[in-house]
Amino acid sequence: MRRREFIALAGGAAATWPLAARAQQPAQMRRVGVLESAGIETDQQAGVAVFKEVLRQLGWIEGRNVRLEVRWSGADPAKARKNAEELVALQTDVIKVTGALLQTTRSVPIVFNSIADPVGSGYIDSLARPGGNVTGFVLFDYALTAKWMELLNQIAPTVTRVAVLRDPALTVGVGQFAVIQYVAPSVGMEVSAISMRDPREIEQDIAKFASSPNGGLILTASSLSVVHRDLVVGLAAKHKLPAVYYRRYFVTGGGLMSYGSEIEEQFRGAAQYVNRILKGEKPADLPVQAPTKYELVINRKTAQALGLTVPPSLLARADDVID
Repeated sequence: MRRREFIALAGGAAATWPLAARAQQPAQMRRVGVLESAGIETDQQAGVAVFKEVLRQLGWIEGRNVRLEVRWSGADPAKARKNAEELVALQTDVIKVTGALLQTTRSVPIVFNSIADPVGSGYIDSLARPGGNVTGFVLFDYALTAKWMELLNQIAPTVTRVAVLRDPALTVGVGQFAVIQYVAPSVGMEVSAISMRDPREIEQDIAKFASSPNGGLILTASSLSVVHRDLVVGLAAKHKLPAVYYRRYFVTGGGLMSYGSEIEEQFRGAAQYVNRILKGEKPADLPVQAPTKYELVINRKTAQALGLTVPPSLLARADDVID
């Protein structure tokens, strides 16, 4: 072989070595944190399963090119804070959270789902332009709150008094109550507020409210509503109070009716945003989105126990009827 041909051949082969070596190396392992808090764990487990499946469909295979660090906190704020700090310390590329604790880090990208009022809570600048390291999917828009009053009026037309259970320490609690107050006269109802704080006070306030006839309840969104889920549902049954809730798990737990965002849609959206961030987009450039799909769930067994007949038109609109 001539010297010139040998050099050309050797040089060409050498040029291909790095490419071949790179092709044989495994894909870069990315790390995604998943923090679940302030919710019903069985529902969140279903949501996380959807989240993982969507990531897989988008090419993120657990153990191959992505490692998922999942932490469960329940309704324990101290545990949620510890888990959040741990996920930040693990140098995750992005963290998907259900619940709050969005201020644990200002550098790691965060995608949230099921947050009621991220602007009022100070997590983002605006829905259209989040402006920092946080973006995601809100639990509902405030227009939904008016729907709860309408549904309560349809399923229990004799109700003229409504107690609104809320956390007054949250901006979303104040905002939801304001909307309900505004809508109440149009459906012929009077409203009053019950604070979601001490269980004993909740029990006393609901008992006092129920001592007069034609009462009903609306439970607004907060972490305390999840903590006191069984208490509120039990008191509504005990005092024969028709009640409307904001998530399906209150109805599967014995509540009368819920109207709220579909949990799986929130997790699907979160997976899409995590994918975009892993591919280089910034949370500040991804607008916070409101739900596009809401579900109506009715517990017909609870309705019968309350002496209510669910109108056929309402049953026809329901996404799920529990018997």
